[in-house]
Amino acid sequence: MASKDKATPVIVFDFGGVLMDWNPFYLYGKMLDNDREAMDRFLKDINFSVWNVEQDRGRSFAEGTAQLIAQFPEYEELIRAYDERYMEMVAGSFQPVVDILQALKEAGYPLYGLSNWSAEKFSIVRNEYPFFAWFDDIVLSGEVRLVKPDRAMYELLLERAGRPASECLFIDDYGPNIQAASDLGFQTIKFESAEQLKSELSARGIL
Repeated sequence: MASKDKATPVIVFDFGGVLMDWNPFYLYGKMLDNDREAMDRFLKDINFSVWNVEQDRGRSFAEGTAQLIAQFPEYEELIRAYDERYMEMVAGSFQPVVDILQALKEAGYPLYGLSNWSAEKFSIVRNEYPFFAWFDDIVLSGEVRLVKPDRAMYELLLERAGRPASECLFIDDYGPNIQAASDLGFQTIKFESAEQLKSELSARGIL
C-alpha cells in the first residue's frame, strides 16, 4: 500500500490512446468503405487536427461544425457525422491499462487525468466508464480551455495536485506532450503498450 505522504508519486494519465481507444477512422471507415486513401484525403483537406483542437479547447461542436461546413460544403455529411455519430469513434477502453489503473488505485496512489478532450463529448464518454471516478481530479482541456502541450495546462495540474512536477509521473502516448512535461520536471513514461507500462512502473518500484 502506498503511503499518503509527499514521497508517494502522483500518477497522471492521458486518456485517448492510453486508457481509451478513440479513432476517427472507426467512423469514417464505415462511411468511406474502409478506403484509407479517401479518409486521409478528407482529413487532410479539412485540416482536421487544427480544426478539432479547437473543440478540445472548448469550442462547441455546433459552432465548429457550422464553420467547417461553410468552408467545405462538399464534405457536409462527413463533417456532421463527426458530431452526430461521435460515439462510433470510441471503440472502448484498453482493459489491460484499466487493470493497471485499478491496481494503482487499490495501492493508494493519487491518480489524476490530464487530457485533451472536448468537454461536451467527454461528458458522454465518462458516464459509460466507471473507472473515471477513480481519479482524484481530471484536468480536461475542454473545461479549462487549454490544450497540451501548453505548459499552462501542466501547471494547472500541479496546482490542483498540490505537488511539484518532480513528484508527478505523467503517462502519455504523444511525444510532444511527454517532452513538455519533461521540460517542466515531471517524471514521464511514453506509453506504447500495457505490458511496457507495467514493466516501467515495476522498474520504478510502483507496481
